Amino acid sequence: MGMVAMTYKLNPNSEVEDVDAEAIAEAVKSLASEVYDVQAVDVKPLAFGLKFVQVHVVMSDKQGGLSDDFEAKMTMIHGVGEIEVLSMGLL
Repeated sequence: MGMVAMTYKLNPNSEVEDVDAEAIAEAVKSLASEVYDVQAVDVKPLAFGLKFVQVHVVMSDKQGGLSDDFEAKMTMIHGVGEIEVLSMGLL
């Protein structure tokens, strides 16, 4: 088995006031571990002053459900709303 590279778009939760995209980015960086190689976390403009966080992570594809576990961890971060997979590919 190999490695899988995934790029996510984390949209702000519209029900939370004053979502801090920078704080979300720092929290995502802290998810890096032996299992999840968080290679890039960028804060990008969305619209009307809102920002989203783009995350590029590499993980093994030998264990089932690793991407689901990573997505679940990201949803636990305060201010994260919808999570969208922008790209996924095998390395």
